[in-house]
Amino acid sequence: MSELTDTAKVPSSIMEISAFDPDARDDPHPRLKALRDSCRVLRDEAVKTWLLTHYDDVRATVNDRTFVRHPINAEEGSMTRMMVDPDDPDGRRSSILFQDDPDHSRNRLPLVKAFYARIKKMEPEIEAMIDQVIDAAPKSGRFDLMEHIAVPLPVMIIAHILGVDETRLDEFRDWSEGVILSLNPLRSPEEAAYMMASGEKLDAYFTELMEARRKDPRDDLISDMVMAQADGGAFEDDELRTNLQALLVGGNLTTTDLIGNGVWLFLTHPEQMQALKADPSLAANAVEEVLRYEAPVQATSRIVSEDREVAGCPMKKSQPVFMSLAAANRDPTKFDAPEAFDITRKRASHVSFGGGAHICIGAPLARIEARRVYQKLFERYPNMSLPDQEIVWRTLPFFRGIERLEVAV
Repeated sequence: MSELTDTAKVPSSIMEISAFDPDARDDPHPRLKALRDSCRVLRDEAVKTWLLTHYDDVRATVNDRTFVRHPINAEEGSMTRMMVDPDDPDGRRSSILFQDDPDHSRNRLPLVKAFYARIKKMEPEIEAMIDQVIDAAPKSGRFDLMEHIAVPLPVMIIAHILGVDETRLDEFRDWSEGVILSLNPLRSPEEAAYMMASGEKLDAYFTELMEARRKDPRDDLISDMVMAQADGGAFEDDELRTNLQALLVGGNLTTTDLIGNGVWLFLTHPEQMQALKADPSLAANAVEEVLRYEAPVQATSRIVSEDREVAGCPMKKSQPVFMSLAAANRDPTKFDAPEAFDITRKRASHVSFGGGAHICIGAPLARIEARRVYQKLFERYPNMSLPDQEIVWRTLPFFRGIERLEVAV
């Protein structure tokens, strides 16, 4: 990681702090610090978007329910407007990630109720699955932690919660990787084709599963949801399928990155790894510090619903507002020694899960998974180390995760 300096380039565009820029992909934090220190609100006219970097501004905006979320509400020519599905220009098939009320509450509330109840019920199973995957990893030598643990675990767990056939996990993982590209507003034609094909295959598969669970309910989330629908739930099949896909987005890639980023941080901060090994009860606090220090989701957005002032700046209706969660999480007005990775610090009130009506639905599950991985991994591999290698970061904009992480055990 490069050193933070007062001479870091002050970005003039959002692209300069995204994974599209090679320097920002490797380490966005020097530029984010320079921007936060010099510019409370950035206007990027090229993509017709505002950017906030101060903690108080970001926290206030994500929690403010007068903003809207769906990209159909964004002004023409903005980066946000590029995310409108051309096959669904009215946004009828949008997931809860982008829906606004009343549709958002109508779809999210029953899903949250069923999802959280199932996570609570299945927590021992989830921890046992994590233990089994870690126990099955190589016993000695050198291996890619992403391939053996961080990538397969989250999709295996969300598939188990949903009720996906274990023999189709490889297909399910591939489809979920395609669907995640819906969060890239500047995807290539090839990526768009992969995204569309993956979505169609997931739609077909969820249709098949939903029909099967109506005839023969099982102990899984899809059964919970079709039963809730039969009991008067005010959501259609299309909406349920779309929101099941949203759970993949919330429960797959970002949790993979939470695991990978955390292990990398521990291996590059050996004193913190020793603290965790000496006191495994620090694992829950460690998850929060990893989320603060190297958040898997680097930014989120809202859309101004009427002319108003935001962060002291006049903004117009339909203008998108991007918020740098990564910059807010290292704001020195909120955190002591924000550039230090310290799992013993008082639990950090980070903004890595967003906030308000759109706070991350997968947050409780991500916390369970990462906590158990951190505990179990260093228990099984007390001498794990980081061999010399080039760390390559994901190119998906506004997300941060390691593509490959070789470890020696």
